[in-house]
Amino acid sequence: MTTESTSVPSSPGPWPTAGQAFGLASLAPRRGTTDRLALPRHRRVRPRSGVAPLVAVDGLAFLAAASFLGAAHHDVRLLLPVAVLVLVLDGRAGLYRPPAYARALDELPALASRAGVVWCLAAAGSAAYSPALAIGPLRLCAAYGTHVAVVCLVRAVVLARRRRIARAHPRSALVIGGTGTARRFAASVAQHPEYGVRPVGIVGVPEQGGAPRAAGEAGLPVLTTTEEIHRAVIQNTVRDAVFLDDDPGLMTLFQHYGCTTWRVGGRHQDGPMAEHLWGHAWHKVAGPAERRGLTAKRALDIVLAAPALALALPVLLLCALAVRLSDGPGVLFRQERVGQHGRHFTLLKFRTLRPSDDNESATRWNVAGDRRMSAAGGFLRKSSLDELPQLWNVLRGDMSLVGPRPERPYFVAQFSKIHAGYAARHRMPVGLTGLAQVHGLRGDTSIEDRCRFDNHYIDHWSLWQDVCILLRTAAGLVRPTGS
Repeated sequence: MTTESTSVPSSPGPWPTAGQAFGLASLAPRRGTTDRLALPRHRRVRPRSGVAPLVAVDGLAFLAAASFLGAAHHDVRLLLPVAVLVLVLDGRAGLYRPPAYARALDELPALASRAGVVWCLAAAGSAAYSPALAIGPLRLCAAYGTHVAVVCLVRAVVLARRRRIARAHPRSALVIGGTGTARRFAASVAQHPEYGVRPVGIVGVPEQGGAPRAAGEAGLPVLTTTEEIHRAVIQNTVRDAVFLDDDPGLMTLFQHYGCTTWRVGGRHQDGPMAEHLWGHAWHKVAGPAERRGLTAKRALDIVLAAPALALALPVLLLCALAVRLSDGPGVLFRQERVGQHGRHFTLLKFRTLRPSDDNESATRWNVAGDRRMSAAGGFLRKSSLDELPQLWNVLRGDMSLVGPRPERPYFVAQFSKIHAGYAARHRMPVGLTGLAQVHGLRGDTSIEDRCRFDNHYIDHWSLWQDVCILLRTAAGLVRPTGS
């Protein structure tokens, strides 16, 4: 890994750029404290209707449709799997978390297509289970038509109520972008409360020679420091961050605060026609993984790391014994690393070299080839066995099995200033291995390349890709190269 010989550039102004965004992420608390800001109770706004009413609508529509089936089909063993499939398909499509301005007519194609899939599978499954339970075409069409009609009509009532609540209790939002453009956008949104968004501030650098404020824009503050953002999020209970320009560092910061991040315009304008804010195309910017994705990722970590740690116990004992005999006491090496959202944690490794002091441990880039390293230490590094104790970090939740490799705070601060997008790596839990590592980017290799691979992994994350990376890592252990 090479560390670019250029000097570290200084900040061009009061507001950090995307490449310097680690300064923003460093507001994150250390392990043991909450990951999100504790907003004052008296400042919390009235929540909108949640998931439960829309789930209930699907349940009601399914029961109404099932009434057209014969008595032989009214068996919980047949109906329950079909009902669960309805909920799963609609949930995966995001139909239980529609935007405030959503209308049932816009969602009709998605609802109808999924209902069709469900009832076709129900008919096929019933016939396969028993020919006597085959659903006739007329009954099937009646059930499907009733399902679609009920779900659309009742959902229209629920969504209308959500729109009324959104209009009466809009969510506070910050607009991020050039000051002039952001002011015009905020003024347009403020005049249309039906979208449920109320701009309370602008995040950006004041433009030189910008146009004067238009009527209705007075009093909207321009925030230019992290302290001002921090204060505005708490005082105004900001729940949305609307980006007019791409800024991965700030997106990471607002997602850490628990805000929903939105992107106006940009390249992703292929959503539904109704997905706009008074003519401004916008879409939700998901975090590295939605909550269900992070939950699945965490479950995979526990399911694989726990037995792996148990099976590796004899190897861990042999490694510890080798280090103790060759290098003396102090088998484990503990080092501070930077994890998700800039949170610091203590990473565990087998000690392969005893640094001369804490400064060397924190700031020396690579110790490969150091003559002080014993034969046992060299073997552990070359075989990557020195990384095995990090399985405990995975079980603790400090790390994941797959993700960007964690780095020391000193180097994170330096690389964030030099490499655009480096700070954005901290959107995802750091990992024991990653996409960069399976492409040979470990040890003394390019930081820029590793950063690019890490962000590509985060932007295209899936649970199956984690499994593929783990399999490729296991295959790579047959021909170890060390780090």
